[in-house]
Amino acid sequence: MLRGAQPDGDDLGIPRGKKPAIKDVARLAGVAVGTVSNVLNDRPTVTPDTRERVLAVIERIGYVPNATARRLRNGEVTTIGAVVLDLANPFFTEMARGVEDRLSQDGYTLMLSSSDEDAGRERRYLDLLLQQGVRGLLVTPSGNDLSYLAEIRERGTDVVLLDSFSREFDSVWVDDVAGGALAAAHLLDGGRTRLALLNGPHTVRQCEARYHGVERAILTRELDLAGVLTEVELQAPMTAELAGIATHALLDAPGGPPDGILCVNDIVALGVLQALHARGVSVPDDVAVVGYDDIMFSAMLSTPLTSVRQPTRQLGWTAADVLLRGEPGRCAQHVEFTPELIVRASSQPR
Repeated sequence: MLRGAQPDGDDLGIPRGKKPAIKDVARLAGVAVGTVSNVLNDRPTVTPDTRERVLAVIERIGYVPNATARRLRNGEVTTIGAVVLDLANPFFTEMARGVEDRLSQDGYTLMLSSSDEDAGRERRYLDLLLQQGVRGLLVTPSGNDLSYLAEIRERGTDVVLLDSFSREFDSVWVDDVAGGALAAAHLLDGGRTRLALLNGPHTVRQCEARYHGVERAILTRELDLAGVLTEVELQAPMTAELAGIATHALLDAPGGPPDGILCVNDIVALGVLQALHARGVSVPDDVAVVGYDDIMFSAMLSTPLTSVRQPTRQLGWTAADVLLRGEPGRCAQHVEFTPELIVRASSQPR
């Protein structure tokens, strides 16, 4: 057989369709598996004749070394894993860009996945990333139970919470209570008296915190919370379609429609604006709308969207920096950012 040609696997004792393994190289070259490893790692302990024989077998059967396993053995793992809530939301993709910006400075790469706010899916992706031998994990938890992340850390893998907070973990997050309060205060001070909050499940830290911010803004003005606020908890994942359905329901509510709608994120706000337009409701004359995150399209809509801006890219950059600079035995690091309200046409006072 010509050197470099692909032989029939059965002729070499390799089942048809199976990827050649390092033990196949060792068997066909008549050496130990350790010798093949020494050749792959270019160690000088292998004689020239043996090296040539092993390399010839590698080329002959098309063996591809497992780079991940080799890096693990050599302590050269350069991959970071991340699990975020929803990659369909541009907020998380922009945050991931910040992570990549920081990782690239030290020669690391990112493996990114989305839990879709599902705890079971989150755990499956965490297990998969661990199987790939990642150097550390950046996680936006889908719920309040962080016990599995604690187990992962105890087994030796660094974990940093991304856009989330826990006293027990390195955490980088935004003060969402302040963000919710900013949004609600803006509407109340602009003359709105009946607010609706289109929120997500309170098991998600950001959703719970933004509710408490809205609550704080209402109560500090000595207003009746139940008389001013209606909260609608959208199922995860929180899509524009679900937000549109909820908006139609609010407009048809027996007590009358709200005159201000607060949205847990800008994707939800988009669904709200579409539903209001379909019903002929004027924004902001009839109903004012405020989003959250200030993603790219917010300023580009026909009625530009008021939104609570988060330092999205900086969030990702900082979380990656905390992970890479982590040292065993140190206390958990906590970095908190402050949001900013960007006022546009969708919420102008009457």
